[in-house]
Amino acid sequence: MHSTCPSESTLTMAVQMLPQDANPYGSIHGGIIMKHIDTAAGIVAIRHVRGNAVTASIDRLDFHHPAYVGDLLMLKAGVNFVGRTSIEVGVRVEAENLLTGEIRHTASAYLTFVALDKKGRPTPARPYRPDTPDEVRRYEEAKVRREMRLAEKNREKARDERIKAQTG
Repeated sequence: MHSTCPSESTLTMAVQMLPQDANPYGSIHGGIIMKHIDTAAGIVAIRHVRGNAVTASIDRLDFHHPAYVGDLLMLKAGVNFVGRTSIEVGVRVEAENLLTGEIRHTASAYLTFVALDKKGRPTPARPYRPDTPDEVRRYEEAKVRREMRLAEKNREKARDERIKAQTG
């Protein structure tokens, strides 16, 4: 299994925001943006593993500026980190006002996917090799987020075991 560089697993996706995507105030529903984020990140994860990959978690999703009806939503997604079976994908969302050319940083998110085999079980993901200084920085930041996720998972497991022992 050869390693891949980030440029082999990146995506830029464009979607124009339409009236059905908006709330009564004309700004785009956060859930619509979340759906597009998950779609873009999922494509990146599947492209990276060249197999099935499913969303395991959204580690962080921050909305910065609104998007409006008529805006072109640009989603830039790429692999940040690969564990044994997991892949962290980062997504940056920008909204472009097509009439003025103004571009707003709308949202950013980190999603974790799990590579699955043909039977739906976790399977090893291809290794990942960051090349540029920016890719190395994102890789190192993703390692820290992964360690925090694993620590939280261990705390939850220990809490569940304590509760089970108390009630069992």
